[in-house]
Amino acid sequence: MTSEQNNSSSQQSVGNEEQGDSRLPEATVSRARFSIIWIIPIISVLIAGFLLWRSLYNRGPEILITFDTADGLTSGQTQVKNKAVTLGTVSSITLSKDMHHVDVRVQMNSSASGLLTDKSRFWVVRPRINGASVTGLETLLSGAYIAFDPGTAGGQRTTAFRGLESPPGIQSDQPGRTYTLVAPAIGSIGPGAPVFFRDVDVGEVLGYTLPPGGVGPVMIQFFVREPYDHYLHTNTRFWNVSGVKVGFGAGGLKVQMQSIQALFSGGIAFSLNRTSTDDEATEAPANTIFQLYDDKESADNAGYHERVPVATYLSSSVSGLAVGSSVTMFGIQVGSVTGVKLQIDQATGHAQVRVAMDIQPERVLSPEQIHSDTLVSTLQALVANGMRASAASVSMLTGETNISLDFVKSAKDVKTYMEGNTLILPSQAGGISGIMQSLSTVSDKLAAMPLDKIGDNANNLLAHADQRINSPEVKQALVNLRDSLNSLHHLADHADKGLQPLMKRLPEMSEQLDNTLKNANKLLASYGGDTDFHRSLQSMVVQLGETARSLRFMTNFLANHPSSIVTGR
Repeated sequence: MTSEQNNSSSQQSVGNEEQGDSRLPEATVSRARFSIIWIIPIISVLIAGFLLWRSLYNRGPEILITFDTADGLTSGQTQVKNKAVTLGTVSSITLSKDMHHVDVRVQMNSSASGLLTDKSRFWVVRPRINGASVTGLETLLSGAYIAFDPGTAGGQRTTAFRGLESPPGIQSDQPGRTYTLVAPAIGSIGPGAPVFFRDVDVGEVLGYTLPPGGVGPVMIQFFVREPYDHYLHTNTRFWNVSGVKVGFGAGGLKVQMQSIQALFSGGIAFSLNRTSTDDEATEAPANTIFQLYDDKESADNAGYHERVPVATYLSSSVSGLAVGSSVTMFGIQVGSVTGVKLQIDQATGHAQVRVAMDIQPERVLSPEQIHSDTLVSTLQALVANGMRASAASVSMLTGETNISLDFVKSAKDVKTYMEGNTLILPSQAGGISGIMQSLSTVSDKLAAMPLDKIGDNANNLLAHADQRINSPEVKQALVNLRDSLNSLHHLADHADKGLQPLMKRLPEMSEQLDNTLKNANKLLASYGGDTDFHRSLQSMVVQLGETARSLRFMTNFLANHPSSIVTGR
């Protein structure tokens, strides 16, 4: 019964549901629509994904650069640039553990990944004043940045670098060559100093290297830009043009200055220096070593290859004489001084100065006239002709002194001799020392004169002069002299009166003598032949002519000086 009851109840419920469904309306279900509000988050997700992809795509390696200081650098702002193109940005700046430097981490771009090698260089660009040059002025407004030079090809990949504290002299993409100079000291030459060729700035000094232990020459590295590097040959000579050179010469005061930049930062210069002996010089390759001379004059002197070593010994002052001083003959330079040394003989106590010189015959002789085997004999012939070496003052203002080879008149015969391969020239005191030596000789002669005795005799003479003049003998001599003069005047007056007739007849006698001479000449002309009579007659005519001339001369003289008969001619 129970099952039947359940079946009947279920049938009833089904019937009721069929009746209820017929009464209710059917529900309509609508499809879900896309809302426009979802566009914004979708676009944001897409942009974020693109930026993330682009950041990962452009992201390069992170590198570490070590600097001594972080002056001017800012984390997140300071950029790494090459040729004004940004290659990275500073991500963090920290102090090293040893507190000696700073570690700057830089996030580089992917474009710089292949450029980061152990030959790459980094430095901070700030406003700098180096000598006469000013760089980095653009950073006054934009701020400092880190400059990047990829370096030459062939380096190994790395991410750790040591930053430079100053900009390098040249960059890897600049054409040119690097060379080296050897000098005893750098003077005022420093990194960045210009290199001049005919007053044109063609390069700059990169730096210098001191010798190990501080002993030896200094090595100065410099760079010459292309195409000027092709002007350098193996015989090219360099000289220092730093500062201002002031000197007194034949033309007066001379002031030489290469440029304002060389005045403050120093500088070097070079020239072609092509001579007849330099034709075989080749172009200098990179890293060639040259010698740096003190000035252009020293560099020019180095171009004379033929040298004759000579020396002389001086016993006078050589103040102002130094290595490099000129050796002149008739005011023309023929060599230079190579050494000045004081020598003292302890046994005899004799002191003298040995001056070593190099005579450069190329200064005065042509290459065809120079023969090494005859140069010494030529100098010996000059010495035999009176040539002597002396120290002569060049300028009274500067005290400069040189060696002058002068020819002395009536010089004593002195023979030259050799010290090894050096010819010793005789010397004599010259210049101020020569003048002082001559004055000393005159002073010695004056000192040897008995001036005291001469003064005593002069005093005695003056003391007894009045007594002698007032003596009776002098008075009587004066009276006799007056009487003699009166008698002489009286005789002259009477002689003048007595000679007046003779003076009147002298012209007549002279005229008659002339007529006689004319007749004798006619007679001589009419009577020819080479006989004794003709020669005697000719001799008589000559004597008559001389007598007539003498008579005319006497007549004229007595007419002008009648008193000469008494007083004489």
